Amino acid sequence: MAEQRPGEPFKRIDVHEAKTMIDAGGVQVIDTREPHEHAEGHVPGSLRIQHMAVLAQADKLAKDRPILFICKSGGRSAVAAEFAAALGMTDLYNVDGGHDAWAAAGYPMDTGD
Repeated sequence: MAEQRPGEPFKRIDVHEAKTMIDAGGVQVIDTREPHEHAEGHVPGSLRIQHMAVLAQADKLAKDRPILFICKSGGRSAVAAEFAAALGMTDLYNVDGGHDAWAAAGYPMDTGD
């Protein structure tokens, strides 16, 4: 169940909630990891924007639907969500457990760019 902790401008969700949201459509998934990590395996359909590049690549962020940020385990994606919030965005989610939890759950992953 989505959790919003005090002081955090995003909701925390687990990979099962993320998968449900992705399957329902209408969300943007941002992989905040390094290029080589993304190439090794990522959530299908995700867009790679490294966490420290969110402000510089703000034009790539959806303004009309929820954004799910995911990294390896949940740290870098939380930072990316904080940056998106600083841009005035509000419908933001951090996927706790990241790609490690996604893979452990047996969910599909794409490779390459």
